[in-house]
Amino acid sequence: MKKSWVMFLCLLLSLTLVLSACSGGDTAEPSKEPAQKEQGSEAEKKEDGDPASEPEEAGVINEGIVKASDPSKSPANATARTDTLIIGMSAPAGIFHPLYAETTYDTYVADTLFKSLLEVQKDGTYAPMLAEKYEVSPDNLTHKYKLREGLKFSDGSPLTAEDVAFTITVLHDKSYDGPTDIIRHAKIKGGKEYFDGKATSIEGIKVIDPLTIEFTTIEPSALAQPAIGGAGIISKAYYGQNYKQGDLSYMNDLFTKPLGNGPYKLEKFVAGQEVTFVANENYFKGAPKIPKLIYKFTTEETNAQLLQAGETDMDFISANLDNFELLQSMSFLDITLFPTNGYGYIAFNHNRAKFQDKKVRQALTYGLDREQIVDAVYQGYAEVINVPQSKLSWAYTDEVNKYEFNLEKAKKLLDEAGWKVGADGIREKDGEKFIINFAATSPNVVNDAIIPVAQANYKELGIEFVAEQMDFNAVIEKKKKGDFDMLFLAVGLRPDPQVSQNSFITGGSQNDIGYSNPKVDELFEKGGKTLDIEERKKIYKELYQELNEDLPYIYMYQRRDMWANNARFTGLDMSPYRDFSYGVDSLMIN
Repeated sequence: MKKSWVMFLCLLLSLTLVLSACSGGDTAEPSKEPAQKEQGSEAEKKEDGDPASEPEEAGVINEGIVKASDPSKSPANATARTDTLIIGMSAPAGIFHPLYAETTYDTYVADTLFKSLLEVQKDGTYAPMLAEKYEVSPDNLTHKYKLREGLKFSDGSPLTAEDVAFTITVLHDKSYDGPTDIIRHAKIKGGKEYFDGKATSIEGIKVIDPLTIEFTTIEPSALAQPAIGGAGIISKAYYGQNYKQGDLSYMNDLFTKPLGNGPYKLEKFVAGQEVTFVANENYFKGAPKIPKLIYKFTTEETNAQLLQAGETDMDFISANLDNFELLQSMSFLDITLFPTNGYGYIAFNHNRAKFQDKKVRQALTYGLDREQIVDAVYQGYAEVINVPQSKLSWAYTDEVNKYEFNLEKAKKLLDEAGWKVGADGIREKDGEKFIINFAATSPNVVNDAIIPVAQANYKELGIEFVAEQMDFNAVIEKKKKGDFDMLFLAVGLRPDPQVSQNSFITGGSQNDIGYSNPKVDELFEKGGKTLDIEERKKIYKELYQELNEDLPYIYMYQRRDMWANNARFTGLDMSPYRDFSYGVDSLMIN
């Protein structure tokens, strides 16, 4: 296997710096990959199904589909399973509810069990799913859905507009503590009053007949379509039998007892081991062709081995040159590569005085060799980014500062910000030495590269970089408490860029780093009220230019997703916007 020379240098450097990385104070840790879900391209976008081609960097195939060279080499363990498909993934938390699932892995399960009115397509647009027709009024205030006839839940009970109304009502309940902020996103008339307990129903939800429902919003909202149309529909008879406004605590008891409407039904969940599904004979498209589906819980240390042994048929493998060559050597695997719909970043704690000066944040970005870190980890399977958006998004802009590595420019900005080098070589201001406590998830290959490079780069700037390594949950807890200086995380994006407002607007539900910028708040508000795509492009271009200038984060990279699947089955239809779970009903064993 080829090894990255840059990685070797990073690892060598890390050995010399390991002692200084073991101590520290306020720190928190990064997120696992793939990350939590949230969403014109500079590089040429390839259509799925096109053969992979080599980019400018010779020898690196990092986008497209590489077909198995010899499918007949499939292990006996796999070929013996004629009615079962096993997909490997990290273990979910067991929240198998479409309104509450937050992690990627819980969402994979929920999307296998539940369908929504609309469903995201390969290009990030939405198309009818449970709905037969979807219309928006000329004033962009009324959203009307017509359901397909004969829809059923997996127990055979009918799925009607009443179930849709109940689903959206639950999302407005004051006791709802899931990830969806429907009041801010959909802006349904009377939704806030219901949340506040001032009304016993939501004025803007109107059931016309068993197959027709209307939602009226208080103002045009770009997120009304994905917020309403993208919600997995739950059964009012099952999930609502104990419902009382203001108390959804009973929902927790149903997380591992789902009643869905999707292609599969939950048969068994063994925590830490697997989720087993059986085909849903009441699915509106008909029962899937593969009778049994298993999500087997794997780790980065075991996933490739399990594929090779035939114990799994498909898994997500971290995209780098070594892993790609390993998968290719197995010969019976199809390999799918595409840009992940997300990005990695290093967060600042904006509640700390030293990070409140924009010049300091810019200096720390200029002063970190991001290219070295990204190349070390991903070996040509990721690119450095400069805005918090996928290069495949219609909202993306490249007309921004690139922050190329420049220690002299970084030093000048720090001098201008009043941070002067002291007698011991460490910068200080108003009696405070410039020490960064970095919270680092361990094990994590990105942090393993960040720590030695940041320690070396920032030492040149007169800044001490101290890394404290801990498990993932400990880092997240520190982040929630604000008990950190800087930390690395990765985030998944939704197709619509407006969803990310929660991370950047003042007081946003996912903005726990204390970032606040009135111009950013204003631009997100404008983007959310405009449905015209060309007008929105102008707004988000200005927004991303502001976020590039003001730097709530050090933007790190957009990597590649790499999925390997045994060529014994076909029907995968994935893209950066559409993961495998949306199309499990189309899979077939050859």
